[in-house]
Amino acid sequence: MTVPDFQTIMLPLLKFLSDGKERSLHQIVEGLVKELKLSTQDLDELIPSGQTRFYNRIGWAKVYLSKSGLLKMTRRSYCQITDRGKEVLKKNPPRIDMAFLNQFPEFLEFREAKHKSPEPIIDHGSTETRTPEEILDDAYQEIREGLIQELLANVKNCPPSFFERLVVELLVKMGYGGSRKEAARAVGQVGDGGVDGIIDEDRLGLDAVYIQAKRWDNVVSRPEIQKFVGALMGKRARKGIFITNSSFSAEAVAFVSTIDYRIVLIDGKRLAEFMVDYDIGVTEISTYKLKRIDSDYFNIN
Repeated sequence: MTVPDFQTIMLPLLKFLSDGKERSLHQIVEGLVKELKLSTQDLDELIPSGQTRFYNRIGWAKVYLSKSGLLKMTRRSYCQITDRGKEVLKKNPPRIDMAFLNQFPEFLEFREAKHKSPEPIIDHGSTETRTPEEILDDAYQEIREGLIQELLANVKNCPPSFFERLVVELLVKMGYGGSRKEAARAVGQVGDGGVDGIIDEDRLGLDAVYIQAKRWDNVVSRPEIQKFVGALMGKRARKGIFITNSSFSAEAVAFVSTIDYRIVLIDGKRLAEFMVDYDIGVTEISTYKLKRIDSDYFNIN
């Protein structure tokens, strides 16, 4: 089973609180895990921001139920059903969702305040099943994927010399090769035996990594990787990075996993991901900081 959406969680959550006792978040989680028959794997599922998906959805179910006056937050991480919540349960509703909550003035007031922003994250009368964090995460991933595809298209249209400079800049940003000048002397200068360059793994030059940089239109196959490994053998080296703007065949990937040499394959998509992560060929246009309540700050006990 997968983790239910936050609207589906609202009714079981309110029912769990139906005895009127004050319950902690931990108790709520334990109760709903049994009620919803969730597995350990379900509980380990994360949203891209790193928060557990189930905790995130319980949190938002609590927010909307409290904004509707069906439950109240009593103290840090604790909540309790209200008289209104008990009355709702007496009517035995088949489901509590955003549309159901629209009947309560407090929720409508909360909704109106949210809708004062130009583009609300959630239409509270819709059937949206994702929490606000999940919507933001999904939007971020969609924008990131589009950027990655644009980067790949630009890299493919650039000459091989540009690709070599790109590889140099990426490796330096990742902490290899010391300065850009030192790395530039290494990469693109060897060009023999299937090796394009050598770069220091650390600033002291205690270990070296051999580089193969291929700007190709075709898939890189196993024979190309075998040539690279042969070049490493000839230089008594055991570490190498093969970077391409293209992709690797399944046979090439499988071959790398069966040999004793440490070979890292970086295909076009992974290369573009690194470019985004290390700010190469991209520029920042907006920064958003997502914050949550610091519960310890309000712990006055």
